[in-house]
Amino acid sequence: MDDVYVGNAGVDGAAEGGWLLGHFLPADDPRHSTEVEVKWGVHPPGQARSRWATGERRTALLVLVSGRFRVEFRDRTVVLGEPGDYVLWGRGVDHTWYAERESVLLTVRWPSVPGYRVAPPVVR
Repeated sequence: MDDVYVGNAGVDGAAEGGWLLGHFLPADDPRHSTEVEVKWGVHPPGQARSRWATGERRTALLVLVSGRFRVEFRDRTVVLGEPGDYVLWGRGVDHTWYAERESVLLTVRWPSVPGYRVAPPVVR
């Protein structure tokens, strides 16, 4: 395995829904990890998660690069509206999301565990 990998988030993530690093990449790929997942998410306006994430076993951090993005929890809604705004939640926190405007986000989740793939996001 090479010790250095150089790529482009938009290009490399296209095959995995924006995900650049995680358990779902081949074991011999330097981006394979069971410890962390990283996503470069590009979301058109009106795009929403296809269903609520429940029974979460990971911690997640979403950082807004551009746009306006809403993350909904059972007890509150968080709007990321300025570049650099972020939200972090832990295990057991149900959530869903909605792109109020075209949005780019960097997402980090840990650990990287199988079983969370859902249908692709929908545009409302």
